[in-house]
Order: sequence, then C-alpha cells, then structure tokens
Amino acid sequence: MAYIYIVTDCEFDGPIPGMNSMLSFGSVGVSETGEILGEFEGVLQRLDGAGSDPAVMDFWKRFPEAYAAATENAQPPDVVIKGFVNWIRSLGHRPIFAAHPVSLDGPWFDYYLKRFTGRPLLEGPWVEDRLFRYAPLCIMSMVTGKTGREHWNCDVKKYPAEWLGSVEHTHRAIDDAHGYANLLRFLIRDR
Repeated sequence: MAYIYIVTDCEFDGPIPGMNSMLSFGSVGVSETGEILGEFEGVLQRLDGAGSDPAVMDFWKRFPEAYAAATENAQPPDVVIKGFVNWIRSLGHRPIFAAHPVSLDGPWFDYYLKRFTGRPLLEGPWVEDRLFRYAPLCIMSMVTGKTGREHWNCDVKKYPAEWLGSVEHTHRAIDDAHGYANLLRFLIRDR
C-alpha cells in the first residue's frame, strides 16, 4: 500500500490545546510521488469552557477574512474530527501526518484526536489499526535538510513563491495547507 502525507494547517484562538480552541484546519493529501490526492477542511465550534487568548485575538484582527473563514458555519468538534478520520481512511493509503512546523500543529491534532476519538496522533507499532503509520513529518525540518537553509530561515515569508506553488499564505487553513502541500511536492520532486 502506498503512503500519503496529510499536510495540515490549523488555526486556533490561543496557544494551549484544551484551554483554547482549534477554530479550523485544512488538510491536503500528497502522495509519496508528489500528487495531490484530495483535501479536507473543517471549521469547529469552540470547546465548552475554553477561553480565547487576547494576543491571539489581536492577531486575528489583522486578518478579518481569514478569521471569518475560521469561524463561520462551525460544526461540533467531534463531528469534524470523526469526518477527518473517515476522510483519511477513505484515501486507501498509509497516512503520515505532516505540518510546517509539526511542533505547532501536531499538539492540536493530538489533543483533538485523543479527546474526540480516544486515540492520539502517534501510536506505537503494536497498534494494528492506528490512523497514522509513522511519526509526523515536520516540513520545516525537511526544508532545512533538503536545502541547507538555516532553521531560522525556514519561514513561509522567506521562501520563493514557486516553492509554495505561488499560493498566498492567507492564514485561512485550507489555503495555507495547499501552500505547504506544494512545498512538500517541491521537496519531493525537485530536491
């Protein structure tokens, strides 16, 4: 069975999963040869009892269109996360979670998967039906390794537009996931 990278970007209203809420996320499936195999976008209702961080909310004031996309028509988080899991399983490949950087998006998905499916982002090899087959891929670290760039120069604002497939980084989760998916495709195909 072939592998697929589930390139994911999420947006949230504070820095701490559970104390704050994931607002939305976008995921793009990229094959091991760099083909786009599908996408998933979710907008989630805020968690009961969670608060919003003032500094993060000030950030959102600078991006009102992205904030609207991250909050309009929100669905219950359990419904969205279960739909995400079903989408991944429907792809018929061995999925690998990927993000830029995984240290930011990974904890959100670990929290939401544990809370709404009872399963973490990364499970040991003794679990037969785990959702993700291997440890998550950090695309930022992959850029460092493949290009020789210093880690601190691995930022979406510092990449050539063609690396991102000329997709503008808008802070709308699905747009940003497409940009990062194109970056992964570039690293797979051209590096």
